[in-house]
Amino acid sequence: MKKNVLLTIIAAILFVHNVRSQAGTYSLFNGRDLSGWHVDVPEMDNNPAAKNPFIVREGMLVSLGKPNGHLITDSVYQNYRLKVEYRFPGKPGNCGVLVHASTPRALYKMFPKSIEAQLMHENAGDFWCIQEDITVPDMEKRRGPKNEWGVSEGKQRRILNLTDNSEKPLGQWNTVIIECKGNTIKIWVNDALVNEGYNCTASKGQIALQAEGSEVEFKKIELTRL
Repeated sequence: MKKNVLLTIIAAILFVHNVRSQAGTYSLFNGRDLSGWHVDVPEMDNNPAAKNPFIVREGMLVSLGKPNGHLITDSVYQNYRLKVEYRFPGKPGNCGVLVHASTPRALYKMFPKSIEAQLMHENAGDFWCIQEDITVPDMEKRRGPKNEWGVSEGKQRRILNLTDNSEKPLGQWNTVIIECKGNTIKIWVNDALVNEGYNCTASKGQIALQAEGSEVEFKKIELTRL
């Protein structure tokens, strides 16, 4: 009887541990190196002098901005909430977090097929459609004339966010939360819901950070499974 009880307790502990590992929150960045990520920077293909624009510095993941490219997770994710703390330490600039990323260099031979959650200074929370699409309320008001919509080169791929002044002053840390659940995506910037889309043409994929001309520091990249 005692042996059976012990086995039952062990089984219960293992079950709880398994549930927590599936539904818990964990970091995608270990603070030491880029384990779990890989770099896709076109200039590094044939230029031996090109430097990796993604580094670890003082426990932070840093995008140096140039040469342009992406840091992409090795794993594919679905149904999750991503919390990212970032700042532009110097000049205001451009960057983004890509979700549901798949085919590399699918746009302008640079950007992977994905939906971008924009981090560009004073524009954080915009959607950018990169060979994937998403729908929002007031689509023509926020995306422009319908005949200009598209997901490829030359099309209207930007969908404006809902708020102004949700970002903190330059140099301070911002928190963006991106929730991907089924075919919906929601974005919060510093606790303000700034964008919400549905009917996304993808529901899973890799996660990517951009090097897009500006230095950006990331001190937290946490994922919670939903």
